Amino acid sequence: MKNLEKLLENYWILKDDDKETYYSIKDSLPEYMDFLNEKLGYHVIMNPNMIKLEKLPGKAESWMGIHAFDSTMEYAFLCLVLMFLEDMEREDQFVLSHITEFIQANYPGEEKVDWTLFKHRRSLIKTLRFAANIGLIKVNDGDEQGFANDETTEILYENGGSSRYFVRNFTSSILDYSSYKDLENNDLEDINLDRGVFRRHRVYRRLLMSPVVYNEGLDDSDYAYIKNFRNVIENDFEKHLGLPLHVHRNGAMVVLPETHSFRDVFPGSKAISDIVLQMNMLIRKSIENLDIVLDKNDVSTISKVYFETLAARLKEENSLGWSKEYREMTIDRLVVDILDYMEDFNMVSIINEGKEIKVLPLTGKIVGTYARDFKEKIGVNNLEQ
Repeated sequence: MKNLEKLLENYWILKDDDKETYYSIKDSLPEYMDFLNEKLGYHVIMNPNMIKLEKLPGKAESWMGIHAFDSTMEYAFLCLVLMFLEDMEREDQFVLSHITEFIQANYPGEEKVDWTLFKHRRSLIKTLRFAANIGLIKVNDGDEQGFANDETTEILYENGGSSRYFVRNFTSSILDYSSYKDLENNDLEDINLDRGVFRRHRVYRRLLMSPVVYNEGLDDSDYAYIKNFRNVIENDFEKHLGLPLHVHRNGAMVVLPETHSFRDVFPGSKAISDIVLQMNMLIRKSIENLDIVLDKNDVSTISKVYFETLAARLKEENSLGWSKEYREMTIDRLVVDILDYMEDFNMVSIINEGKEIKVLPLTGKIVGTYARDFKEKIGVNNLEQ
């Protein structure tokens, strides 16, 4: 179970980084290969240097992507770095200027790459740090921060040898694709995707990757599958991952027990996670008091102004227990952070050009609050540290 969690949690397992885990996963693969292949439709790539589980989503969602990136330029830089590494052998060395020259000559965007511009150097630094963090490249000598201050700075790198396995294989040229929907379907236009093995793979992937799978009505074939095969799905997730399945009228999800420690889950260790738990409680109380009225699908649409009012009340009632950053944060900034986090976890949807907030059912399921005597226990003096 732990080995499968590591495959799911990490982009890949590199033998050079963790030889013990590499061999442990390699030996345990037969225990859960049927679950990966038959239920999730996932493939395992294994060679003498790495093991990778190709994790494809059942449905593209807004939170998916590389969290370290915040512009399309960084994604373009990453693609160009992969192209640069493609013909190199493992452990081949190169210097930063080789990459910068290659990117400048091949960048496809209308905006020309100019390394004298700090924003372009910063984007490349983000890209190279991400590549180093996952093992695509290794830094042998130097520091990217020097490049932030001076575009002539040199850094010595080494090819990690896994770049050709970073991007999944497609059965047709992606140059013919026009949207992310084409990536989801990938040459399955003539197949009924709402039946058979494709629906099973999609449902299992959505339950595994998404915070919640909402019931979208009578024509929702995915939710019908969850209801019809609930026991089978629950047994699969319990057996292989120890995750219970919760199915409600309006949504279904697998729930992580406290013994599991995946990254990027809710509730998590970030300060904003605790604040959102408290916001969810405040919203639930507003529903109970009929200040927020739900429709037949347990969804409510409120104005952005009203949400800001709730955030101000939240801060007034709870900020004594918050970190200094959030205690001193303006309401406008606090609202942005809360909404970004809630939207990533499918608790809200921002509509009408940001003027309205659609509050979704998951908001009311996971809530939190301080103990009644938390102010006395924590003490004002401790809050100043």
